[in-house]
Amino acid sequence: MKKVLYIGIGLAVLGLIGFILTGNKKKNEAETAIVAQKNTSISVKADTIKSESVTTDFIANGSFAPLQELSFSAENAGRVTKVLVKEGSVVRIGQTLAIIKGDKLSVDVQSAKATYQNALADNQRFENAFKTGGVTKQQVDQAKLALSNAKAQLDQANISFGDATIRATINGIVNKKYIEPGSVVAPGTQLFDLVNVSKLKLKVTVNENQVASLKVGSTIKVKASVYPDKEFSGKITFIAPMADESLNFPLEIEIANNANNDLKAGMYGTAHFETNATQKTPIKIVPRTAFVGSVSNNQVFVVKDSIAKLTKIVSGRIFGEKVEVLEGLNEGDVVVTSGQINLTDGAKVGIVK
Repeated sequence: MKKVLYIGIGLAVLGLIGFILTGNKKKNEAETAIVAQKNTSISVKADTIKSESVTTDFIANGSFAPLQELSFSAENAGRVTKVLVKEGSVVRIGQTLAIIKGDKLSVDVQSAKATYQNALADNQRFENAFKTGGVTKQQVDQAKLALSNAKAQLDQANISFGDATIRATINGIVNKKYIEPGSVVAPGTQLFDLVNVSKLKLKVTVNENQVASLKVGSTIKVKASVYPDKEFSGKITFIAPMADESLNFPLEIEIANNANNDLKAGMYGTAHFETNATQKTPIKIVPRTAFVGSVSNNQVFVVKDSIAKLTKIVSGRIFGEKVEVLEGLNEGDVVVTSGQINLTDGAKVGIVK
């Protein structure tokens, strides 16, 4: 009897515990749903589109390229006997970089030299014999032709022998070394990559409105993204006479590197074009930070009734951190300037200060 009573009490306790847990679960789910409702909007920062007069100064981004770069390839087959430089070595024009075994080439030079000397002697004998009538004019001409051919063969042998010594043809730095002593090379085998970064070229593009005010020789301020506190002076050396496929005009700006060669080929740089003028007629402006991805994507999120709508626009000139709006936005439109990474088209947003 007692056993049955204990079992009944145990079942009752388990039932009570289950009831309490079920009630707590429902309460937690309800509270979670309320919190979710409160946090459905995504917090963003925004700005309002307005028209204003802006300075016509503008910037253009690009990458630095070396003033000169050259890849050396072997002219002849052979075994590398000496490599006299390493990666990072500073070299000058005419400096020997490597030597390729030239035993066969040396033999070729000696053979060509002997042939030339023999042709030279034959030519002299025929000319002397012609003066006394011992040979014909045709025989003299053939002797001269043989001498000319022998001289050409000797010159070619000397050139080939000289190519066994690899010399720098530009001032620069060894960026890459492909050979070691003992390497066997064939004609065309890559040996070294040399780059000259004493000066660099910043390659950028500008639109048709911007290119109209630029001239070759103009001085331009240049900054590298990795050195925000350093400023370099550049000079426009090339303006393309024809626009590219995106209707922009390629430019090249030459910059003298500093003594430490801080600028490296491949770094990103920014050219600051100063026109010392102001746009007289106010234009619609959108913050550069409003663009999704980059300015070239021409997409921004417009906020209306707390909903972010991904909108395609047409951008114009870039004025530092401001971009001209040609189409797609009206004055008074609110655009997202921070937090776009969390947004999708149609997302609910909450604007924070």
